[in-house]
Amino acid sequence: MSHVSQAPVTTPDAEPVPPVPTSFDEVKGWFSAHDQVLFDWFLTRQNEAAPVAGDLLELGAFMGKSAIFLGGYLRDGEEFTVCDLFDSPAPDDFNLEEVRDSYPTLTRRGFETNYLAFHEALPTVIQAPTSVVAEKVRPGSCRFVHIDASHLHEHVVQDIASSRIVAAPDAVVVFDDYRSAHCPGVAAAVWAAVATGELHPIAVSASKLYATWGDPQPQQAALLGWLEDRSDLWHGVDVIDGKPLVRIGDEGAPVPPAPQPLHPPVPVPAAAPAPAAPRPAPRPGVRWRRLAKDLLPPLVTRAIVARRRRARA
Repeated sequence: MSHVSQAPVTTPDAEPVPPVPTSFDEVKGWFSAHDQVLFDWFLTRQNEAAPVAGDLLELGAFMGKSAIFLGGYLRDGEEFTVCDLFDSPAPDDFNLEEVRDSYPTLTRRGFETNYLAFHEALPTVIQAPTSVVAEKVRPGSCRFVHIDASHLHEHVVQDIASSRIVAAPDAVVVFDDYRSAHCPGVAAAVWAAVATGELHPIAVSASKLYATWGDPQPQQAALLGWLEDRSDLWHGVDVIDGKPLVRIGDEGAPVPPAPQPLHPPVPVPAAAPAPAAPRPAPRPGVRWRRLAKDLLPPLVTRAIVARRRRARA
């Protein structure tokens, strides 16, 4: 189940209409192949191997690439909520500067255009700072939470706290940019939650940390068993404060089947080549000279040509 919490934002006529993507690759965003593989594994396991009830939540949507992907795993009776400022005013000067520097082209209209190219209905959209999520989403209702919103430390601390409130006991909570050089505030906030023993890491990729507020052991054991049979994902196990952490690297993993647009473009048939223009028939004189050149000795040909010239003179 999905619905829109607010009416779609209208935009001035002067604003250009966003182009409708015709493939998943055309949607702008950062979502690596192996993170798509890992999202698919966690979400499919929740849906099939070890069914887990609950909703989906994403904090920070940008142009909708990961939201479009997540929407494909929504089951009947579940709700998918997306929270982002989009083009609303930022709550403070630091956040305003971050939005201007990192997301100057982000609009809600662009997100909705992209999402509706792949899904019949929008998710529940909260156009507001992510600090309101704990008030808007039911406590303990979410089985999968993807956090990729502000990179500012105090905002990430708030997002972590909100995720603990809305997450189901064994929910997967995914943090983007947990180790990126340009986002030290994310790393400080996430690893502080790990160090206190409240947030339990399951695995890390180059870009994302997969964790839970519950017991990570069942999911880690299943993940390691799955990784043993894959040669396209490197993995190792580290121990942090006596607890295992699975590290995963890409060895050429193919992406899962991409979400398909609802209305794929109709291929335009290639135009038939234009018929070649008929070659003009050679003039009689031209035909004679060609035959003479091909069939007679050069001396005879020159004599005949000279005689015809004198006859015309």
